[in-house]
Order: sequence, then C-alpha cells, then structure tokens
Amino acid sequence: MQKTPEQWLEQAAPEKKAGIFKLFLGYAPGVGKTYSMLSEAIRRRSRGEDVVIGIVETHGRKGIAELAGQLEQLPRKKLEYKGTIFDEMDVDGILARKPSVVLIDELAHTNVEGSKHKKRFEDVLEVLDAKIDVLSTMNIQHLESATPTVQSITGISVRETVPDWLLERADEIVMADLTPEALQTRMRRGDIYPVERAEKALTNFFRRGNLMALRELALRQVTHSVDRSLESYLKKKNIDQNWGVCERIAVCISDRPASQQLIARGARMSQGMDAAEFYVVHVETGEAVLEEDKRSLAANLRFAENLNAKIIRLPGKDIAKAMAAFAKEYKITQIIFGRSAVRGWQQYLYLNAIQRFLRDAPAVDVHIVTREPR
Repeated sequence: MQKTPEQWLEQAAPEKKAGIFKLFLGYAPGVGKTYSMLSEAIRRRSRGEDVVIGIVETHGRKGIAELAGQLEQLPRKKLEYKGTIFDEMDVDGILARKPSVVLIDELAHTNVEGSKHKKRFEDVLEVLDAKIDVLSTMNIQHLESATPTVQSITGISVRETVPDWLLERADEIVMADLTPEALQTRMRRGDIYPVERAEKALTNFFRRGNLMALRELALRQVTHSVDRSLESYLKKKNIDQNWGVCERIAVCISDRPASQQLIARGARMSQGMDAAEFYVVHVETGEAVLEEDKRSLAANLRFAENLNAKIIRLPGKDIAKAMAAFAKEYKITQIIFGRSAVRGWQQYLYLNAIQRFLRDAPAVDVHIVTREPR
C-alpha cells in the first residue's frame, strides 16, 4: 500500500521525547490567561489537532464557559474528603484518552487529599512524560521566589506556589497582559468577581499600585524566559556571537578607592538602559595583598552591592584574559575599565592589556574611564 505524504512526514519526524509545555502567565486574576489558553486550543482543534480539556475553572465567567463548551471536556474525578465531595482532574483519564494536547488550568492548585499527586503541577509533569502537550495557566504571585515580594507589596500571604525550576521546564511562556486601568474596569463591570465584591477587591489586592508592581514582576519573568530561550538557541546552533538583545554591563575593578567612581558610572549606565543587568568584577591574581588593600576592596564591593550590582570574583593570573572569558560566558554588551592618566611604560602596559582583551573578547562596547592622578 502506497504511503501518503503525511505518513512519510510522520515516519521521518524525530521521535517525541516528552510533551511540549506552554504556560500562559498573568500578574493577577482577570488578565485573560484562561481566555487566551482556550482561544489557542480552539485554533489548534480547527487545524486538526486532538485537543481536550483536562480541567478549566470558569469561576462563573460566561465568556470562559462559552469557549470551554466548544472543546471536549474529560470527566473529572470525584473524591470525598472530610464528608465533602470534591471534583479534581483525572490524570489517569487523560493518560488513557491520550490526546495530542490537554488544557490544565491553574498550575499552582493543591489537589485534595487522596489524589494521585499532591500538586497539580505534578500531574502536569506526568502528562508531559506521556508525550502529551500541555497548555496551562498561572499568576506570577504563585512563583515560589516571588511570593515574599508579593506579600510585601499586597500584604496577602500566598499559600499555593510552584517551584521556580518548573518555569525552566516550560518550552514557551506567554504573558496574558492587560493594563492595570483596564483590569480595574473589568473588575467594576463584574467580569472577574461579582459586582458586590468588586469595590472591596479594588481597595485591597486590586489597588493600582499593587497591579503595577505585580505586572512588572511578570514582565521581568517573561523577559528572563525569552533571554534564556535565545541563549539556548545560540548554544544549539553553535553561534558564539552575542546578539545583544539584553544589555549587560560589567565594571572591572581593583582594590583602589577610585574604583567606586567606575562602579557609580556603571550603575548610571544600567539605570539609563532600563535596568540592564549590572556586574562588578574583580580578578584575583593570587598576588600578596596588603591588609589596607583588602579593606579597600571590601569597601568597593559593599558599595557595588548597595547599587544592586552582581558581584563576580574571578581567579586568573591574566586580568585581560579572565575578563575576555567572562564577557563571553555572561554575554556582556558593555564593559568599563578605568585607568589613571599615566605615561611611559605604565601606559604601554595598560594599552597592551586592553589590546589583549579586545583580541580575545567577543563583540563588546568598551568604555575607558580616565582619572587624573592626585
């Protein structure tokens, strides 16, 4: 029997090792995570993919219920706990049905006692291991590393969290975004909670300042994800060039007090570039150091920490070589060196070191900050 082109393509395609995990991330309830997830699922089904709903929570929202009604929904599992019946997602039912794509809402959810796994994200991992693609949702306040910040911003304790490494597992993260003003308007209309709860919510969690801060947290997480994806792509394709999509500034310092001028310059550059990543680097050559110089270096590093710099201490006999390797590994786009206005053989040694750095370093903008000797 002659094979169709589709069968040939399926046979030629590499075997799938695990499902593809796509996460719709939001900064607050009501920004459109579940709506976006359902909309994509409906588009995929229209292209012929086998898409089912493992679990989607409508929370009484008519628009969500209408979209969910267009897709096959797998039966939920009923579990009794302390005399009450709870509906939970049926992981084994998903594995038995074996669709191409399954929708699993609210990633941070804690399953009722008696479930197969304690957390819903553990259900997701099992489904992915079965080579089934997963579309899921969560808000930034449920990310484990973000919860202390969220609590300090909102005053609300976040009980359900997911570990940060889980987002590293996501193949794609999409931010469902809405301006704080638009979200507050949705709240007043009763699109998120019933109208009688809206005013209380607007004076608590949904205050404009809270929403602005939470939105920035979510945007930073998505930026980190995009940057990580690009870095992975560059490594996979053996591309050594730094494309400079995200600015990263490094300042090379010594134990001299004047290094604080360089650190301040780097901090100003970082702030002027939308809070670019900022590194302060000291190369430890192994030479004997006076106690006075140790104290001076410690003061420089404290000053750098106060300006939110990431401190890097590199071992290396050759400062130029060590800095070139650092610039390559950390994808540095701007680097600052300092020098005193000296002449003669000291100037020659300095310029020689800069030349060796430029020879070994990737494409990077170099700033030489000259200080007059006192």
